[in-house]
Amino acid sequence: MAEKTEKEKPTSSSENLTCPLCLEIFDEATILTSCGHTFCRKCLKNYDLSHQDLDHMICPLCREITKLSANRVDDFLTNVTVNGLADNYNVMCGGVNAVLEMRSKCTACKLQKDAVSFCCTCNNYICDKCLECHQNLKVFEGHEILPIEDIINGKVSIGHLSEKCCIHKQENKEMFCKDCKVHACFKCVIVGHQNHHIENQADFEQKLRLKVNDLVQRCAAKKTELEKNIQNVEVQRHEVYTAVQKLLDDVSQAYSIKAKELEENQQSLIEQINAVKRSFEDDLNVLKSKDRQKIKSICSSITLVANDRLGRLETDSLSAHTFLCEELDAMLKEATDHTSAAAITKKAQEKKFKLADDTRLDLGSIAGSDPKLQVIQCVDLRGWMYGMTQYSDDSVAIGYGGTHGIDIIDSAGKKEQYANIPSNMQCYDLVFQQDRSLCISTGSKAEIYSPNGSRKSTVHMKNNGYVLKLNRSPSDEILIVSYEKKVYIYDPTGSTLKHTVPTRHNVTSQVSGTRSGLIVTSSCNHTNQSVVTVYDRDGNAGKSLQAQDGLPLYAAVDEQDRVYVASVDRKNGNVVIRLYDLDDLNLKERVEFNALNLTLGWGWCYLVSLSPDMLAFACKFKLPPSNLSDFWDRLQDHIDQIQVSSLNHRGIILTGDFNIDVTDPDAPDAVRLLSMLEAADLSQEVKSVTRQSTLDVYLRSTSPAPY
Repeated sequence: MAEKTEKEKPTSSSENLTCPLCLEIFDEATILTSCGHTFCRKCLKNYDLSHQDLDHMICPLCREITKLSANRVDDFLTNVTVNGLADNYNVMCGGVNAVLEMRSKCTACKLQKDAVSFCCTCNNYICDKCLECHQNLKVFEGHEILPIEDIINGKVSIGHLSEKCCIHKQENKEMFCKDCKVHACFKCVIVGHQNHHIENQADFEQKLRLKVNDLVQRCAAKKTELEKNIQNVEVQRHEVYTAVQKLLDDVSQAYSIKAKELEENQQSLIEQINAVKRSFEDDLNVLKSKDRQKIKSICSSITLVANDRLGRLETDSLSAHTFLCEELDAMLKEATDHTSAAAITKKAQEKKFKLADDTRLDLGSIAGSDPKLQVIQCVDLRGWMYGMTQYSDDSVAIGYGGTHGIDIIDSAGKKEQYANIPSNMQCYDLVFQQDRSLCISTGSKAEIYSPNGSRKSTVHMKNNGYVLKLNRSPSDEILIVSYEKKVYIYDPTGSTLKHTVPTRHNVTSQVSGTRSGLIVTSSCNHTNQSVVTVYDRDGNAGKSLQAQDGLPLYAAVDEQDRVYVASVDRKNGNVVIRLYDLDDLNLKERVEFNALNLTLGWGWCYLVSLSPDMLAFACKFKLPPSNLSDFWDRLQDHIDQIQVSSLNHRGIILTGDFNIDVTDPDAPDAVRLLSMLEAADLSQEVKSVTRQSTLDVYLRSTSPAPY
């Protein structure tokens, strides 16, 4: 590295004026207002290209969230202080790239002459005298020599040159402390890093470089895959056009037969077809846009990750680089949608032209234009459903109250128990995060588990007598409600309460989030007049959507920020689902689907969007048992409910007349009943025969009441 005299040395350390993303001196230093960390504005813009679908920016250093306005990074404040220091440094050093422009000094001898070459074998800059020795002495035979001009001009790279320790001046920083995330010399390791995880600097750089090389290769493969998928979208677009053209040809042929008085009907049909075409075109453009955005995100992310100065990473810059690598790795793991374009083509091909009767003075109609919902699978649940969330594009996770655990149910009806938590865990609601971590409501608190089943953190809430209901926003924030006029928004780790949104228009029983940061709430069946309301994060609300005839409403938001609302009529056994578009904070009805005739139990329901073409609907309770063989299942459900209630109360009492003779300990029914009561911490208080060798039921909790 080039040296200056003491008088010429800049007052600001270049390390303190280095952007953690590009590792260069700050260029238009820009501050993130939420946390105060500073980066180059161009680096933030490059970073933002990978997150265009978000309305906020996550700091690469501390992961704090900063809200983005309409102009995104351009509206961030300039860090005037840091810019001033950077300008002073550049002036005193002779330019932003002075490190490359200045002639390095010889590090092989004590003469401190200007370097003319670099010896890769010695890892030293060498002056003309040392170069002469390298060329003439046998001891230096075979050493690789690079001209200094090639290094300055960027024609060749010398990689990472070991830095000298600022404390032990003669020692190179050849070690890396994983705990402190800093480079250190051997003496510093002995003195200040005892019992820390230490590795050789070269090994650290090699591992990091291998990681980056792997990401680069995967980026190239992913880019190729997405480009092929875009080509496939165009192929499917041609198929769609062919199918649509066939509709137009059929209409034209019918028109030529039926005469000119049918022109008005013909025009109507053409408009319908064009609407179909635009719909398919929009869907295909969405697929294409998603793939292009993924390519842009991957390219911008790898630009930040694949930095030639990886060996200089430490502390903040290493944290930022690790965060960027994790984000890029998650992007590369996302499955590429190879099927949606073909599915759109299939829909286009299914549309047929239906010729009208000879008695009607029109041409016909376009089949398939009316919106339809069809039940493709109906699955019996094995207990009380307390929560439902998306597990994949065609499956849901069902959380059961009491001690029933979690089931994964797919669109084919396949049901299996989720194995990465205890099977007897109480689950009153649940939501899977993007990294497959699982957040579970266990009553008055929420537990977050990693994909391998280990507990990561706990969110404690003030107990108001109700269990917590959960969801997540598209940016992975945890949304929590508890039948209050509030929505609590936590960061993805559950450690920080970011917002408390007042929902003064209604008690909130269920909540969803949109990509733009809006909150969609539903009071479900917990108010006399069920409403669905859209709020921003300041508590501003649009016009509430009110239920007709007092029916409960349940809302769900899909990946395109469209809102589905289910109106549930248990008395008549039907569910009507409507699709709404967001108009600022208001809901604008787009489609009312056909009514679904369903066998509904009682209790609350859940509606979840799995994909643009698939919804999942669930009802909490089964129907009452129709025969005695269902008695034990129904009794177990009641006992589960007692356990739920005992979260907030003690001394629960259950009375009844089961006509089970428990005086005979060997009777199968008596054994089964008593074992169920013992497992639920309940005691049968009737100790003697009350009528014809039967015992009436008088049950209470065996645990002492807290009052």
